[in-house]
Amino acid sequence: MNKRELSERDICTKFITPALRRAGWDELTQIREEVGFTRGRIIVRGKMVTRGQHKRADYILSYKPNIPLALIEAKDNNHSLGDGMQQALDYAETLDIPFVFTSNGDGFLLHDRTGTFPQPETTLGLDAFPSPGDLWTRYRAWKGLPPETDSLVLQDYFDDGGGKTPRYYQVNAVNAAIEAIARGQQRVLLVMATGTGKTYTAFQIIWRLWKAGYKRRILFLADRNVLVDQTMVNDFRPFGPAMAKLSTQAKTIERDDGSSVELTTAIDRKRRIDTAYEVYLGLYQAITGPEERQKLFREFSPSFFDLIVIDECHRGSAAEDSAWREILEYFSSATQIGLTATPKETKYVSNIAYFGDPVYSYSLKQGIRDGFLAPYKVVKIHIDRDVEGYRPERGQLDRDGEEVADRIYNTKDFDRTLVLDERTRLVAAKVTAFLKELNDRYQKTIIFCVDQEHAARMRQALVNENADLIAENSRYVMRITGGDAEGQAQLGNFIDPESRYPVLVTTSRLLSTGVDVQTCRLIVLDREVGSMTEFKQIVGRGTRVHEDTHKFYFTLIDFRGATNHFADPEFDGEPVQIYEPGADDPVSPPDVDDASDDAELPPDPDADEAVIDDPGGVTWAYRQGGQRKIYVDGVSATIIAERAQYLDEYGKLITESLRDFTRKALRRRYISLDAFLQRWQTAERKQAVVDELAEEGLTLDLLKEVVGKDLDPFDLVCHLAFDARPLTRRERAEQVRKRDVFATYGARARAVLEALLAKYQDEGMINLDDPRVLQIPPFSDLGTPVQLIKAFGDRPGFERAVRSMQSALYQEVA
Repeated sequence: MNKRELSERDICTKFITPALRRAGWDELTQIREEVGFTRGRIIVRGKMVTRGQHKRADYILSYKPNIPLALIEAKDNNHSLGDGMQQALDYAETLDIPFVFTSNGDGFLLHDRTGTFPQPETTLGLDAFPSPGDLWTRYRAWKGLPPETDSLVLQDYFDDGGGKTPRYYQVNAVNAAIEAIARGQQRVLLVMATGTGKTYTAFQIIWRLWKAGYKRRILFLADRNVLVDQTMVNDFRPFGPAMAKLSTQAKTIERDDGSSVELTTAIDRKRRIDTAYEVYLGLYQAITGPEERQKLFREFSPSFFDLIVIDECHRGSAAEDSAWREILEYFSSATQIGLTATPKETKYVSNIAYFGDPVYSYSLKQGIRDGFLAPYKVVKIHIDRDVEGYRPERGQLDRDGEEVADRIYNTKDFDRTLVLDERTRLVAAKVTAFLKELNDRYQKTIIFCVDQEHAARMRQALVNENADLIAENSRYVMRITGGDAEGQAQLGNFIDPESRYPVLVTTSRLLSTGVDVQTCRLIVLDREVGSMTEFKQIVGRGTRVHEDTHKFYFTLIDFRGATNHFADPEFDGEPVQIYEPGADDPVSPPDVDDASDDAELPPDPDADEAVIDDPGGVTWAYRQGGQRKIYVDGVSATIIAERAQYLDEYGKLITESLRDFTRKALRRRYISLDAFLQRWQTAERKQAVVDELAEEGLTLDLLKEVVGKDLDPFDLVCHLAFDARPLTRRERAEQVRKRDVFATYGARARAVLEALLAKYQDEGMINLDDPRVLQIPPFSDLGTPVQLIKAFGDRPGFERAVRSMQSALYQEVA
């Protein structure tokens, strides 16, 4: 056997796996091969959606399932022993794996990230691979875990038998939390982007602590009833009869699998608590309040709970005077775990100060890059009244006949203190137009409004804009707010992917956090969002991927400038496209390639991608505090184009003219006119240069829009980047005819070249050497493709002739 002739898979089968067996690794429980740990980034090209290649480790070695210790990158024997180490280290850092190996079948190169080996990298023979026990002992020392904590740290994850396993970042989060608690840490913070499965992660943490006997009585706190109910019947379902809800109201809830279950409650009608359960889930508003009689949590002794998990802990739990903080301090002896997508840091509130630094973080940007979260496009619409403000005419009366105060009203006032119904109608019309342009008026949509009254008016405006679909079902548009019982009753249907109605939902703040609307494809912002925390939560309403309904990305329409948060360094997940329509432009974004900060993508999917879809600020309570809204009728509002914004090469929003932006981008690509001329003339296919420009986001349509003329790509670049006078295609074609470059060819060959030149002149065709063009008129009238190519001797002769003609086309820059 010649080892150098063996494939990488043969090297694994014949050398690496046997070496692992000899070192004591169990093939069934400890060795996994070809482990894919990301989904592959979702790439949006217009309406086509593809997935990039997922990351895959050749081997992952685990002491117990989901407790990984080592990673091996294998190569065939034509590679050196250490080839692949840099890639393996990148994977190991992502997976939080301490011991990294590479092998070509001759032995192993070990990279030690723990500092427990004599040196960082060591060469090992095939029979010297470390045993599971050896690596576990070193891992435990690296993590600072006492031996007596093995029963907790090695406690099994819950396995439902259906094949569902935690994603790699969920494993990282669970292990980080368990290890922190094993070391005696009492306050633990996990930061995970919305849509990444915080509740499932919390379940696995609680399960392992509970099954290991470390934490017997557990309290899970949330601030939305629907979150508590869905958590009980889905992720927390395995706790079974040991679990109950801190509520007096029993209800029947439908599970994800379609079955129904009645929730077990732990409070009777006299508000007495049954303390026989072990896992309690509660709505913090239900167990506390401003009055002493409402502080139901005091019915428990301060030492009753061993563990408290606080879901969405950014929502005030860290404030010293908040209701949640009162509960946490009462049960101060319990271990407390905070879950959030956005750790809150202000001069008044700090989750970090309470919980400490996060033991693990997984960002929106990372979730999008890994393919677990949906990317998104942004449409920014500017209304003249928002930009220019509104000043009433002298003596202007409102709807109640009272004079409107003479001052300039702006976007902070609209729908809060002053209402322009025409503005509301305009927003509703634009949202409706967007859905109509997409030919999909059943996209689940959330419209965020200033308050509940604004949400009611927006609902009415949307009803009027969609009268045809309202006639079919009145639930097509609904308001779902805290003060609307009928709307809240439909929240379950809005969340349910199987339920068609409601479709368009107006709200103020109820749907801004926690509610898992997997199929939400459109988010509309018609209120300011002053908090980065809330902005991230709102964006998170759309980041879930739902493959069954082909939901792979979503759109955010911004009427109030809330997306200026993209420019904040705290924001970590830039959009793939930002589009600002003018007054007469369509609302839906034009089809352009994914333009996110780290994308350099060709216009067509490459071999590693798989096509997955190709369809061709003031609260309601404050408003109730006596401030009267002013309603002014008869004031028009229109859409204007205020400015254009683009993502630069660093993923930051910049504001400049489209021409300046384009010129800078072209000059980055080609530093001089000579550099561009050389690239153009040496490209066998001119389309290759066009593709390169598209990778930079400089599509032909964009270049033509800037110049205002339908020119050859060559002239577009020369004119925009280097101020050369552009020639029309007709002028270039005439120059070729004047030079009589066809004189050396026979009659049939000259006829073909003249027809190609006419195609270029009239249609802008640049792939002139593509033989398939010979199958269509007028070429088909001159002979068969074989006969026409034969007129040039052979196919290479045909291609040389066409390229010679193309060189003549671009012989000079006028």
